[in-house]
Amino acid sequence: MQPLVSIVTPSFNQGKYLERTIRSVLNQDYPNIEYIIMDGNSSDNSVEIIQKYSSRIAYWQSEKDQGQTDAINQGFDKANGQIYAWLNSDDTYEPHAISQVVDYFSQHPRLGMVYGDCNFIDAEDRVVGKFNAQQTDYQKLRTGFVHIPQQAAFWRSDLWKNVAPLDGSIYFAMDYDLWLRLAKISKIVYVTKLWANFRLHGDTKTISEDDRCWPDMLKIHYRDGGKWLHPIVLKYYIRKLAAPYIKYKRSKMMKKSSKFS
Repeated sequence: MQPLVSIVTPSFNQGKYLERTIRSVLNQDYPNIEYIIMDGNSSDNSVEIIQKYSSRIAYWQSEKDQGQTDAINQGFDKANGQIYAWLNSDDTYEPHAISQVVDYFSQHPRLGMVYGDCNFIDAEDRVVGKFNAQQTDYQKLRTGFVHIPQQAAFWRSDLWKNVAPLDGSIYFAMDYDLWLRLAKISKIVYVTKLWANFRLHGDTKTISEDDRCWPDMLKIHYRDGGKWLHPIVLKYYIRKLAAPYIKYKRSKMMKKSSKFS
């Protein structure tokens, strides 16, 4: 029996990229995928694109929601698989990602979550860098040592049911919050296999609202009983100082790719 893999895509006005995201899921070489798209009442051509593939999508809706976190929670409420993941509407999977994930889970039955490597790509799908994925665990995550590409992360659905839903008050770092919850109750493992692509463009939250990530992480830290004298608090202030340089590096990466367009 091949386990059912449920993938949720939250989407809002990403028609420019959405079809590539959908095709990267539907064109996997693994046959048992339940694909769910939660569109937040987009005003662009997103619904038209979704309808084009509706016969191969297990469930979709286009209704106003409370944002990305709410859309993800609603999507997993509809899911029936044994393995879960979400893929944002501007990111993509590599063609063999899901079959490799399922193989790894089958070989490691006590594993709760696995994540792989992820490339940064531009608006035209050109690779412009590589996500710095590394092995981490609960204690390291608490210090801000994350290094998990959300696009390349997969976990068992029974664990989701133990820790869900995502905290609706967390705007940016809802994935970090989930990794913490999962790592606290199970083993998470990094494997050096390329599974996904993280698209960088001017409208993505990572570019336009990156300064909201670490405040969210601090909010989670204090919510979970963390103290102010802690490595993650120090990292927050270091990151705050380094933010202009980080944004400069990412914008430079995008400008470099645009020269070849």
